[in-house]
Amino acid sequence: MPERDTVEKMTAALTHRGPDEDGYLFAPGMGLGHRRLSIVGLGDGRQPIYNESRTVAVMFNGELFDHRERRRELEARGHTFHTHADTEIIVHLYEEFGEDVFRRLNGQFAIVLVDFTRRLIFLARDRVGICPLHWARRGDWLYFGSEPKAILASQDVGATCDIRGLDQVFNFFALAGRRTMYEGIKSVLPGNYLRLEMRADHKPAEIVERRYWDFDFRDAGHEENPADITPLVDEFEAAFQNAVELRLRADVPVVSYLSGGVDSAYVLATAAKIRGTPPPSFTIRVPSGKLDETSDAMVTARYVGSTPTVVTCDARVISDGYQRLIRAADSPVIDTSCAALLALAGEVHRQGYKVALTGEGADEAFAGYIWFKMFAFQRVYDIGSFKPSILGSRILRKLTSPGVSWSDIERNDRLCGGPHAQSVMYSLVARSRNMYYSRDTKAALGDYSAYEDLDLDLERMRRWDPLNQSLYLGYKLHLPGLLLNHKGDRVAMANSVETRYPFLDQNVIDFTSRIHPSLKLKGIRGDKYLLRQAASRVLPQEVAWRKKGMFRAPFAESFFIDPPPFVQQLMSEEALKRTGYFDVASVRRDYLRYTQGEVPSWRVFMSMGLGGVLATQLWHHLNNIGGELCDIPVRERVAA
Repeated sequence: MPERDTVEKMTAALTHRGPDEDGYLFAPGMGLGHRRLSIVGLGDGRQPIYNESRTVAVMFNGELFDHRERRRELEARGHTFHTHADTEIIVHLYEEFGEDVFRRLNGQFAIVLVDFTRRLIFLARDRVGICPLHWARRGDWLYFGSEPKAILASQDVGATCDIRGLDQVFNFFALAGRRTMYEGIKSVLPGNYLRLEMRADHKPAEIVERRYWDFDFRDAGHEENPADITPLVDEFEAAFQNAVELRLRADVPVVSYLSGGVDSAYVLATAAKIRGTPPPSFTIRVPSGKLDETSDAMVTARYVGSTPTVVTCDARVISDGYQRLIRAADSPVIDTSCAALLALAGEVHRQGYKVALTGEGADEAFAGYIWFKMFAFQRVYDIGSFKPSILGSRILRKLTSPGVSWSDIERNDRLCGGPHAQSVMYSLVARSRNMYYSRDTKAALGDYSAYEDLDLDLERMRRWDPLNQSLYLGYKLHLPGLLLNHKGDRVAMANSVETRYPFLDQNVIDFTSRIHPSLKLKGIRGDKYLLRQAASRVLPQEVAWRKKGMFRAPFAESFFIDPPPFVQQLMSEEALKRTGYFDVASVRRDYLRYTQGEVPSWRVFMSMGLGGVLATQLWHHLNNIGGELCDIPVRERVAA
């Protein structure tokens, strides 16, 4: 049996995820710990929770939104409930459906389920990857937790950089698939679970990974595209209202995030319509010209009648909060707007709230990003098997990233079923790896491609329209890697706040997956077409049809223009040599250009690359991997 002290240290490392209660389960061969953020069943939801005979136990992070309906069904089948928590339906559903239980859960979750009779343990993650779940194996022991920091707290798993994980950050903004920044620590994939059978002969259990769900689209040419789309708008509106209603269920107040775009505005307006009174709203103000969405957000707040809170996030706020962001993410974070969302969640917590609705997932469903429009433009002359857009995409990537070979471009396309709408963008992001990686880092990577680790069903993808193929890539990479991780769960839970996503409701995803691509992107410029049709029923036209704007915060301005002391230390020649990840001369050259005001025309991607270097240096320092690099206090050294 694991030492209780080890399990308690691992559990304590996640106190921010559940400051209200803790709970433990110890049995021969296992020790489990849980931290609870009490939202449903406030008085009697302490975990673990058992079935009637105490032969099945569960610990659970997240929410099951239809638990009321499932409870009534299970009670009709003869099951007895002892709590008011949504968690309890899991053990009874397992009694009914066994391993098929995870497909029957409607929510966002990371679960450990124990069947004592059959000596089985399951680790499961929700369909789209809202709640994180990580694991590592050392000898005969399996360590797991919602965040890598819990596994590191065991002091049996060391903090060693996985260079391939680092390369994913420099290719995709974030980590994709099973890989993390730590050697030996893996992520459970969205829509997957691990199955462990404890052997009676005490030999190590076999770990089997199984997929219970994945995204799917109608085959190209078979999508729904009626001449009169009014019934489809009605159907989407009903599905979305149900998604919002389910996510308003809580025994605590629910608030909403609000930006200047239509996604969060539609969430807020729908919540107000369902409740009869609008939820309070929280908005980020970035005082930097075109980055400031406050006035647009206030138009929505006034129209809906929501009481707004505006959180100003300037370069100083981002700089001051960056170390906390890196600690929260357990990873380098290139997108500094994540620090703004960390501050936003902090204000939600400061005002005493635990739950916030948000609009993430709409751009993945309805092709909201600019790269989908560019992709549509590139495909104008594609006819049947004649697709000049493929050659055009590869030429553009070669011109913008001359350090990448033509064979590597073709190989990456094969690995992800591309080219895709995102291909050029990721190529521009990845150019910094060629500029800044050290010779040792490049040697350690060898011929590795970050695209190898993408969890994509390439055979199924070939049957879909090219736009849906790119949407699938976004659902599998950009959404769980960045939006639901660095911008979602990690920054929210660092402040003990749960974020909920109506656009990621199962029925909403099923609906958008069967409609024609032209109802998502109308022509080249008409993004979110059907969504905007529905939103115009509850919002002013200026809001429903407002042009899509990417939420960004200042990149280099936060760190490299008048850099604070910790940045100067991390980007010093000595610190860069000590970590060894980056070419010192190249990094120092461009860093000094910024500090001296000599900013090139392609400053966005240059600043992102330098931001990645800084974030990696800070991550390395905070994990105390190989020495202190700056004056910021570090995490206690973890020895394997």
